[in-house]
Formats: sequence, structure tokens, C-alpha cells
Amino acid sequence: MRIGVLGTGNMADALATHWVRAGHQVIIGGRDVRKAERLATRIGGSTKPAGLRAAAEFGQVVLAALPFGAGADVARDMHAALEGKVLLDCSNPVGPGFRLLTEGGPSAARRLAAAAPGAHVVKAFNLCHEDVWRMRPPVFDGRPLAVPICGDDEEALVCVRELVRDVGCEPVAVGGLEWAGLLEATAALFITLWVGEKADAQAIAPPLAYAAGPSHQEADGGTAVLH
Repeated sequence: MRIGVLGTGNMADALATHWVRAGHQVIIGGRDVRKAERLATRIGGSTKPAGLRAAAEFGQVVLAALPFGAGADVARDMHAALEGKVLLDCSNPVGPGFRLLTEGGPSAARRLAAAAPGAHVVKAFNLCHEDVWRMRPPVFDGRPLAVPICGDDEEALVCVRELVRDVGCEPVAVGGLEWAGLLEATAALFITLWVGEKADAQAIAPPLAYAAGPSHQEADGGTAVLH
């Protein structure tokens, strides 16, 4: 798969490294081509540097590894190059005080979709720190990390599911792109718990067997009944 990466920061580094190891062709695109050159050299393999537009033109999948606020502007500027392509959004619109910057308005993913209406936007990889994505693989207590993804185009979702597995994770289908705002709000909540409260966010959810309430076996040992 050809992957164009928009951005030269930590998320671009972490995810592109996995994808190059999985055999994908990757171009790192940056406003500062020297930064793109340094990142491409660090990742190694067949990775090549370029400007943002060249990376967008190259990729079948384009990762928008850009800060919230910059992503929509870049997508709008090169919307023609993104036509018909998978545009993967991993951004978190979280500001000072762990505040969700999109509150009351469209999600970051929706803004990307509006800026590049011909692209197929998929939200994924937004719930963890970049150091988690650097793990080879992200497995905890023997269980691969699950990555929620949402988008409106099934072919785009198939591509992103493959890329999630190439990172060593398991994709979890959430629904259409209208769910992206909830994923972004979940990230704001998790960051608040992890960073602000030093709390284990994973501990707030019960195991799946208890998620719908306690289960009780019928007296005859038959099917469990959920109340």
C-alpha cells in the first residue's frame, strides 16, 4: 500500500515506522522538507521525504498527523490531491485544562471531511500517547490493544483495519464518521483521568461479561438471562 504521511511529529514517526516494517511504501511529507528528510532517515527502509502536497499525491492512504487546527487548513489547500483517497485522522482537539476544543461544533474528523469533501475520512489511533504506538506490538497482559475506528466508506475502513493490524493491534468498528466526536471526547476524558487525576482510565469500565448488567444462570443450568 502507498501511504503519504502529512506531518513530521511523534505520531507520524510512530505509525509510519510500523507500516514501513510491514512492507508498505511510505512518503513523509512536511512543510519543512529537512525535517521530513530527518524523519525518513530515522525510519529507514524505503521511506522517502517530500513536501506535503507530494505526500498527499503519492498516498492511497494519507495520514493527517497534524495538530488540530492545522489539519483542516492543509486538507483544504490540497483537496484535489486527496480526491478519492483514504484520509486517516489521528488528531485530538484537546486544549488547556483538557478541554475539548470542538465542543458545540463539528468534530476534528468532520472538519477534515468538509475541507476535503472528495476524501474518505476515517478516525483512528487517537486514544493513546505516541509512545504506546511505538511499542512492538502494543500488547497488555497478553491482549493486543483494541483500536476504535469510524468512517463512512467501507473500502476505506478495510484499508485502515489492515493498517491497525500492521501496528499489532485489533481494529474495533464503531460506526460512521458521526461517531468521531465521541472518540475525540473519549480521548479528552482519558487524558483528564491519566494526566490530570493520575487515575487508571481502564478501570472505569467493567469486563465485557458484566457490561450489560449481572448475568444469572437459570435454575436448570440453561441460558444466562440478562437483566
